Parts: sequence; C-alpha cells; structure tokens
Amino acid sequence: MPNTSADDRRALRRRMKSAARLYAVQALFQMEAMAQTLDSVRVEFEDHRFGMVTDEGAFSEGDVDLFRALLEAAVAEQNRIDQLTDRALVAKWPLGRIDPTLRAVFRAAGGELLVTQTPPKVVINEFVEVARAFFPEGKEAGFVNAVLDHMAREARPEAF
Repeated sequence: MPNTSADDRRALRRRMKSAARLYAVQALFQMEAMAQTLDSVRVEFEDHRFGMVTDEGAFSEGDVDLFRALLEAAVAEQNRIDQLTDRALVAKWPLGRIDPTLRAVFRAAGGELLVTQTPPKVVINEFVEVARAFFPEGKEAGFVNAVLDHMAREARPEAF
C-alpha cells in the first residue's frame, strides 16, 4: 500500500475485520439454513463473496484469518456458546426460539469472545453493528447488546 498512512492502514484493517464478522454471521446462518458444512461455506465465501461485485456495488474484502477463526470457533465451541447464550436469555426465550440470524450473531460473537484476545467491549460493539445491518428498523441491536454483555461477563469476567 504505497502512499497510505498508518491511520489509513489501521482503518482498512478495522473495515476488513468488521466485514469478516458480517460474513461469519451470514456463513453461520447459511450453514444452519441449508445444512452446509463448514468447509463448503468457507470456500464459497472466500472464493465468491469477499470483494464480490454486483449491480448494487462491491462487497467489502474481509479479514480471512478472522473469518476462519470465527467460523471454526463457532462450530467447535457451539455447545458452550449456546449454553452461554441460553443463560443470557430469559426463560421464555430459549435459543431455539430466537431468530436464526440472531442465533448466528450470538454464535459468531461467542466464538470471538472465547478464542481471541479481542476486548469484549469491541466484540459487543462490532456485533451490535452487525445486528443493525440485518435489522435496521428493529430493536434487535439493543437485544444483541444485552445478551452479548451477559455472555462476555460470564465468558471473560477478568476483562470487566
């Protein structure tokens, strides 16, 4: 990247990480909805979705390493993540009753909380923004914020 400042490079890395989080949620949703394997959905996203150009414009490039880490963690730690999520939800709303997109958000965020050193507040803020992207008119972002805050405090209490 000639002629780019350190600030520009940091901003690009942040955008790529944000895109990777969004793609991870989409991929996890797709895996559940279409019974696809981790490998098949990972290849599809990395080969076709990252940077894809459509009539509406270009998709962002994503941070491949973060994308892979989130998918792998969400799959490997799904039981633990789902238990964290269940404990964060009120009794009337078990994880199975939650919108599948929100389930994917919780699983991707839970994976990041469990396997990375990303500060929990960053994880929460990033996935609240992902929720806003999927539900721009709804209250889901606030719901995601509350659930992820509870999950993060249980998973990484030392960070608070």
